[in-house]
Amino acid sequence: MKPQSYLAVDLGAETGRVMAGLWDGKRIRLEELHRFPNGPVEIANSLRWDVLRIWAEIQNGLSQAARFHGKNVKSVGVDAWGVDSVLLSKSDEVVCQPFHYRDARTRGLMEKAFARVPRAEIFAATGLQFMELNTLYQLLALQRDSPEILAASDRLLMMPDFFHWCLCGAKVAEFTEATTTQFFHPTKREWSYGLLKKFGLPIAILPPVVEPGTALGQLRASLTTRTGLGQVQVIAPASHDTGSAVVAVPVANSDEGTWAYLSSGTWSLMGLELRQAQLSPKVLEFNITNEGGVDGTYRVLKNITGLWLVQQCKRAFERNGKTVEYAQLVRLAKAAPALRSFVDPDNPRFVNPPSMPAAIQEFCKETGQPVPQTEGALIRCALESMALKYQVVLSRLEEVGGKRIETIHVVGGGSKNPLLNQFTADACNRQVLAGPVEATALGNVLIQARACGEIGSLAELRAIVSKSTDVETFSPKASSVSLWQEARERFASLLPRSQIVIQP
Repeated sequence: MKPQSYLAVDLGAETGRVMAGLWDGKRIRLEELHRFPNGPVEIANSLRWDVLRIWAEIQNGLSQAARFHGKNVKSVGVDAWGVDSVLLSKSDEVVCQPFHYRDARTRGLMEKAFARVPRAEIFAATGLQFMELNTLYQLLALQRDSPEILAASDRLLMMPDFFHWCLCGAKVAEFTEATTTQFFHPTKREWSYGLLKKFGLPIAILPPVVEPGTALGQLRASLTTRTGLGQVQVIAPASHDTGSAVVAVPVANSDEGTWAYLSSGTWSLMGLELRQAQLSPKVLEFNITNEGGVDGTYRVLKNITGLWLVQQCKRAFERNGKTVEYAQLVRLAKAAPALRSFVDPDNPRFVNPPSMPAAIQEFCKETGQPVPQTEGALIRCALESMALKYQVVLSRLEEVGGKRIETIHVVGGGSKNPLLNQFTADACNRQVLAGPVEATALGNVLIQARACGEIGSLAELRAIVSKSTDVETFSPKASSVSLWQEARERFASLLPRSQIVIQP
């Protein structure tokens, strides 16, 4: 008998995929049905998302699902990045082409927002870290620049919620995604209406909030005809991609706060899974965030600029006529001299520079460090700097959680990078467990399977992940402990005393 199939539409900043999760009652196996490139589109000095092209690609993936799995497809759900949204009119028209989170229009808006509502008051009402790209500041940018757009808007849908609407017509906000906006209350678990009123922002555009695993309805009839799928259910997973990735961390019965996850990709998100949001002055001081998780948990985490540094270096190398694969860059980095130069990955200059190699070189020159010249030296600088930033965040998470973190679970695309995994173990002086690579898609489909009654508890779900995937262990190298300790001290000298991160 063919296994049941649950479809994950997994949208990332660089690529989108439609994946089938094939469930035989004991193990889950992923099958990629369709992959397509994604990224910002520049128009009139702004960065936008081409959501219609993304939707067309999703439909192509659904057609492939119908072709290969037919009546065995039980449900579909979408996960994506946070903070970005689509505005619909009363007649369900897209009011404007959605902005990309790296668009420059929100630069400087945080400080202006603090002049209207104090920073501590915003944090108390949201529990979220301060980043200029948060949905709150995106709406404030519209209020300042294009008030007619807000006036014409009837519903705000976060990016995965928009595609759920495309699939079945439901206009809701899934909990984990809603918590990335910076206008969702961390203890009341509802929109922060009072905060929005203080900013003069509309509250009627906000949809009802639903939990991960909520059935949203069946595919639109026109879509079943076009793709060949049957009356498939649309089920909201943990729609924020990191929320789904944390679902698939293969941790077994560890005490709360003694393990950390590191969702590693374009962004690195490092944090704890806790039962309560953390709103202490320390959390505010460290600019740590509280984002929603499954089963009422919170992901207490920090956003760190991740493999974006490497991705942008690769693009720069290719613009200069050199064709290089990521595996080749890792080999070049491994051969480069160790622990020579570092950058702060979250320095604003690395948000979207014209040339990432030049930005890294300028930072090193300005801080009196050897300037990396070769491809290998540049990539090694980026990877070592990321690992050292992880150590800084790890220490802050331990202070917030009140326990020593014994193990770091690395999931996502970055878990395939053995050099970065070893650097992480060495910099943090902790055991690193790497995998699964496809944690986001796994978490997505397994939440759907649970909603359909195939799986019970979150612990059972994670046990299935352990059975179904491979995990590699990286331990700190005893021979390099002193070298990394000295590197941590040098790296700390490069960080500002109070750093406000401006990325997702």
